[in-house]
Amino acid sequence: MVAVVFGSSGGVGRALAEALVARGGYARVFAVSRSGAGVEGAEALEADFLDEAALARAAEVIGAGGPVGLCIVASGILSDGEGLQPEKSYRQQSKEAFERVFAANTIAPALIAKHMLPLMPRAERSVFAALSARVGSITDNRLGGWHAYRASKAALNMLVRNYAIEQARRAPGAICVGLHPGTVDTGLSKPFQSGVSKEKLFTPEVSAGYLLDVIDRLGPEDSGKCFDWAGKEVPA
Repeated sequence: MVAVVFGSSGGVGRALAEALVARGGYARVFAVSRSGAGVEGAEALEADFLDEAALARAAEVIGAGGPVGLCIVASGILSDGEGLQPEKSYRQQSKEAFERVFAANTIAPALIAKHMLPLMPRAERSVFAALSARVGSITDNRLGGWHAYRASKAALNMLVRNYAIEQARRAPGAICVGLHPGTVDTGLSKPFQSGVSKEKLFTPEVSAGYLLDVIDRLGPEDSGKCFDWAGKEVPA
C-alpha cells in the first residue's frame, strides 16, 4: 500500500512525509503540495487543493501506485501576517476572512477526501486523517473568539464524522479521524506562541512522530473521532 501527505511543503506536513519515508511500512510515499516541493525519499506531486482537475490528476498517479493505506491532510491556515488574523470579537468578522479560512481548512480537505477515499481498500485497514485543532471543539470552547478558524475546524470534524459513517458501509477496515498536532513551532503558530511553555511547543518532527504513533494505534472503533498528539480524544 501507499501513503500520501497533502500539504507536504508545510512544517508538519513535510515532517510527516519524512517520517513515513524513514519508518518504512509503505511501498511508496507521495508528498503533495501546491508548490510541488520535493521531500527526500517521497514522490512529489503538485496540486492546488481547491482545483478538482488537479486533484483528479494527482489521484490518478497515486492510484496507479497501489491502494492508499494512509492519507493525511496537513494543510490549513490561521493567519497570514497581514490582513488575516484570528478575530478577538464578532465585531472583527468579515466575509473575506471566512471564505479564505473555510476554503483552506474545510473545503480543501473535503475535496481531497472526495478523490482519495475511493482509492482506499475495501477489506484491509486504511486511515484518512485530517489535521484539526482543539479549538474546533464546541464542548471545549471556554474562551470564544477565533470565529472563522474555530468554525472551520468544527466543520472539518463534522465532515470526518460523515466520512467515517459512509466508509464503514463501504470498507469495514476504514478509519477516518481528525488529529490535533499540539502547538507546533511553525509559521502558522509563530504569532501565538508567547503563552506556550517550552515543553508544550513541539518541533514539527516531534509532533509528526506523535501523530504517526497515534495513527498506528487506531482501530475501526475510533473512526469519526478527533484525537490529540497524545492519543486523547478531543470532544466534539
